[in-house]
Amino acid sequence: MANVQHASAFPAIADYGFLSDCHTGALIAHDGTVEWLCLPRFDGPSVFGALLDRGAGSFRLGPYGTQVPGGRRYEPGTNIIETTWMTPTGWLVVRDALVIGPWHGEPEPPTENTRPPTDHEARGSLVRHVVCTQGEVQVELICEPLFDYGATEAIWSAADGMGGTVDAGGGEGPPLRLRSDLRLGIEGNRVRARHTLREGESCFSALSWNAELEGPTTAAEALAQIDETAHYWRSWLAAGHFPDHPWRVYLQRAALVLKGLTYAPTGATMAALTTSLPETPHGERNWDYRYTWMRDATFTLWAMHSLGLDWEADDFLEFVADLGRNKDGSLQIMYGIGGERDLKEKVLDHLHGYEGAVPVRIGNAAYSQRQNDVYGAVLDSVYLHAKSNGYLPQGLWPVIVDQADCAAKAWREPDQGIWEARGEPKHYVSSKLMCWVALDRAARLAELRGEEEKGPEWQREAEEVRNDILEHGVSARGVFRQHYETDALDASLLLIPIVRFLASDDKRVRATVLAIAKELTDHGLVLRYRVDETDDGLSGKEGTFLICSFWLVSALSEIGRSDRARRLCERLLAQSSPLYLYAEELEADSGRHLGNYPQAFTHLALINAVLHVIGDEGGGDQLRGPSLDRFVTDDSGHRH
Repeated sequence: MANVQHASAFPAIADYGFLSDCHTGALIAHDGTVEWLCLPRFDGPSVFGALLDRGAGSFRLGPYGTQVPGGRRYEPGTNIIETTWMTPTGWLVVRDALVIGPWHGEPEPPTENTRPPTDHEARGSLVRHVVCTQGEVQVELICEPLFDYGATEAIWSAADGMGGTVDAGGGEGPPLRLRSDLRLGIEGNRVRARHTLREGESCFSALSWNAELEGPTTAAEALAQIDETAHYWRSWLAAGHFPDHPWRVYLQRAALVLKGLTYAPTGATMAALTTSLPETPHGERNWDYRYTWMRDATFTLWAMHSLGLDWEADDFLEFVADLGRNKDGSLQIMYGIGGERDLKEKVLDHLHGYEGAVPVRIGNAAYSQRQNDVYGAVLDSVYLHAKSNGYLPQGLWPVIVDQADCAAKAWREPDQGIWEARGEPKHYVSSKLMCWVALDRAARLAELRGEEEKGPEWQREAEEVRNDILEHGVSARGVFRQHYETDALDASLLLIPIVRFLASDDKRVRATVLAIAKELTDHGLVLRYRVDETDDGLSGKEGTFLICSFWLVSALSEIGRSDRARRLCERLLAQSSPLYLYAEELEADSGRHLGNYPQAFTHLALINAVLHVIGDEGGGDQLRGPSLDRFVTDDSGHRH
């Protein structure tokens, strides 16, 4: 008799919708329950943590007795979710937003703006508006926050005599105020309400944590704040440049995700909204991704400039320029979104994890690793920025000098590699490659600046790195290897044609791309590496990495396999969540999303891949800036 697989108590990762106000973010399950919200900013402790433990706090607003909506979507051009419910007695529409309003003056503590404030800012409120469009529907509200990642129960108290405003405190985070035109009842550590709406009637709730605990007081005010937020997102998106193509919706959603993962006060972009969503079901590959990785820098700058989002690109690069550096002038591989350097890792033993995947971690010990690719990621981003804007900000030159000099010293040393392996350091080819990128781009920036001494010095060192890779990093069959002591493949080698290390028609480049497509895939989707061939210090298998599959699209396009690139891109776009979002991995045989969510790196690689395919179709004239400027390359792969 076949085994029966019981349904999980957790929603599928891809079923969550993502909200953001560029200070913090929330995940909402398909049944209308907020299951992830950290305060007062993205990396703060959760107040709703049911994502990682069903008893760690949640907030539902929806029809009583109905759990599956009739439809759910993002309102076009926004990060606002609209959910439509069909019940036995009527129809209901719920709109959810982390609201954004006009700049009101001084920033609220503890927020400290290091980037120039825009005309809008986060209001510090989660606003939910409900309207009955036909018949009548009984609406239910259950708000049960647990502070400190589910460790501390909320203590509720009435804030007025009418039963429509209640306050919660007791944890390390900011106090909360819940307002509603429903009659709220306090039941221990939770608040509940139930009310029947008839056709044309509406209600609202607003959970606020701003300094004044301000929020809308009527359904009309709540609706106005959501509409104002929609206008903000649509105005922001309208400033971008998107091709008139059927895949534009994917580019626009990816852009909105990246903006939503940006911490506005500093310009930092997080790797993902969440911590400890497992890369392997029920496994130990669970990490905190609520930080900024330097390796994301070049992809972030490329994506933002390619879509015309220059303001965000400027802010991100200025964030990089502000970061504290090590004694030798090098940058860490990752930082907190406020520029924090100490990201010590801690296990939260009281949480049971998503579908039992433990440990649940906060912090990330990788911050102290040696990863030599960081230099190339930073300097390629600076180069792209200078190329797009036509100038090099004065404050970035010291960063360039330090990173290039550090790359010149570090490239001969083993490291943990792009995937942050927790095994013994190795001479990873991708790390050498990115050191070459650092020196090559630094030499070009020196030429732009008129630095006649440093430029030739860095270019000579770049040639030495290049020769070393070509001598030791290519296997006997003419394929680039993961590191110097193995012939194993690694998906990071797909970056070789993308960063212009060699010309795309070089036989070693073509052989490597095709070998990865054939040998490092599961059901046609790309793995980072074979876990049985790589000492990553962990046990268990992992899914295919979406970023790697999108890299393969770009690499296939680069070597002239445009039809194959398009087919793979079509397949990957079809694997998005119902709301066009992506996690970090896909379980290849099921299409199930795995890992932290939504994942910035995946959406960055999607933009690169989609623009490659559109460019192959002749759509490059619709794009602006360096988006499809693949540069002129000579036979050695040098850019001009």
